[in-house]
Amino acid sequence: MATILANTGKAITTARLKGTGTEPNYVAWGTGAGTAAITDTTLFTESSETRVAGTSTQVTTTTTNDTYQAVGTLVAAAGKTITNAGLFDAITTGNLFMKGDFTGVVLNTGESIQFTMQVQYT
Repeated sequence: MATILANTGKAITTARLKGTGTEPNYVAWGTGAGTAAITDTTLFTESSETRVAGTSTQVTTTTTNDTYQAVGTLVAAAGKTITNAGLFDAITTGNLFMKGDFTGVVLNTGESIQFTMQVQYT
């Protein structure tokens, strides 16, 4: 299992420092298999549910405000097994900011997962 800040996420970060670009707070999930890598630009088989705009904050992990956090909840439109999730800078298409893969979580229709996505700058 891995959680990564994608190369495209690094580009989002530098653009935001320059005062351009869009905040990467759109939460999405996927059902495919794989291990997250910094060169990824998509999820493993992104699911059909619409991405949700997460609530973003700065939080403290080690040093004051060293972590970007977005929290969002997705609801399953049908039964499925969720294996990865990520943050994007747009509700459709867009650029992958960060991604994590994990042991599959089996959901029935109407069940949900609240994701707390964090990127710590160290």
